[in-house]
Amino acid sequence: MEKEIRIKNNLDEIAILANFVEELCSELALPAEVTMNINLALEEAVANVIMYAYPSEEEHEILLKVSDTNEQLIFLLTDKGLSFDPTQVAEVDLTLPIEERPIGGLGIFLIRSIMNEVTYQRLDNENQLIMKKNIKNE
Repeated sequence: MEKEIRIKNNLDEIAILANFVEELCSELALPAEVTMNINLALEEAVANVIMYAYPSEEEHEILLKVSDTNEQLIFLLTDKGLSFDPTQVAEVDLTLPIEERPIGGLGIFLIRSIMNEVTYQRLDNENQLIMKKNIKNE
């Protein structure tokens, strides 16, 4: 199975993404908790692109491709925004009191916690974030 969705860099498009994920997970008969977690991770990844990759007044396209191997779902998120490698962001120190924690990084923490593997590459002036989620025995 391979599917893709193209959305604009506008936070209103997150609802379109959520519907896409719901339909995908429903077709695969994944449990509600897995669906919710995948949705959360993808929303975080796409929201980061929308908020930080482009100047807010410019309209751009974000592409999400999904494929499955029966064992896992593979999500490829592609944008032509500013180069940013989320895999290089330091882990959030959750032991610090909330008032001492630096702002940011929790979305990336969530993505890493939910997905089984997260990799990044910059190829042909595109950010490519690859997120893999094991679905066998989920």
